[in-house]
Amino acid sequence: MKQEKLELIIPVSSIGKRADVAIQDLLSNYSRAKIQEWIKSGFILLESKKISPKDIFMGGERVFIDIQQDEKELQFEPENIPLNIVYEDEDLLIINKQKNMVVHPAAGNWSGTLLNAILFHIPKNKALPRCGIVHRLDKDTTGLMVVAKNEITQSNLVKQLQEKKVFREYRAIVWGQVLVNKTIDLPIGRHPTVRTKMAINKNNGKNAVTHYEVLERFLMHSYLRCKLETGRTHQIRVHMSHNTSPIVGDKTYGLKKIIPTKEMSSTLKEATINFPRQALHSFSLGLIHPKTKENMLWDSELPKDMKNLLDLIRSESSLSF
Repeated sequence: MKQEKLELIIPVSSIGKRADVAIQDLLSNYSRAKIQEWIKSGFILLESKKISPKDIFMGGERVFIDIQQDEKELQFEPENIPLNIVYEDEDLLIINKQKNMVVHPAAGNWSGTLLNAILFHIPKNKALPRCGIVHRLDKDTTGLMVVAKNEITQSNLVKQLQEKKVFREYRAIVWGQVLVNKTIDLPIGRHPTVRTKMAINKNNGKNAVTHYEVLERFLMHSYLRCKLETGRTHQIRVHMSHNTSPIVGDKTYGLKKIIPTKEMSSTLKEATINFPRQALHSFSLGLIHPKTKENMLWDSELPKDMKNLLDLIRSESSLSF
């Protein structure tokens, strides 16, 4: 089974946490149960010593991890699915993900995913954990993603994400007149009753920080720039919903009932209330190239559906500025 060797430094924010909890915080793509399994099997070491999932970290520890590729990943098949490639070299691939594309195969989506497309475009990535995928976008979130093409690059990019060195900026169309720029610093964890959802969870959630800035303000909507400091599952969607400015089209975290103002035309009501996905786009992506050490930054245009919606909102709002 293919392994990826990873070295992590336990941050100050993990002081007092159990080993399995602290490590899973840093490797959010893997479940706590999987981390516990690796610890018990000796695939996770503190310096050169075995540890227990219950051991408490003091911060600053050096942990070595042999990430074990799931046997199921070896069974995934390449599929000739077009990719919008923004940049590519021998180490990494930057893609502009389209809507309605799942990143990684899972129950209900075993084919037609970004991973299947990557395997067709870069067959050798089958040897990498998660086939080189180091972070995700939701199925209906569009925009920029990075994929590693070798183990050294993948390990480096995971470390950059851990150390918050990867720049990620999004564009979002939300409900409501957002009045001020703000930083939302609220932990996110599993919803206490609906396991398919995430929620603000101050008891068991993971640190989550989103910075947002108002680019344009309208009668019933706002156009935002959102910058991620952390990358929790559904982070922007959960934070915006908690902020009472849910993303237009978000059927999971959006408003249950929209009451349009009289000023909204029937065309705008239809376009916003029935927008078929969350109006969220990964607009900019920046990182340090693992080999050249060059600071690199990519931007992508708004997809057509968000651009059309924004133009319609602008045309009908006298408060745009």
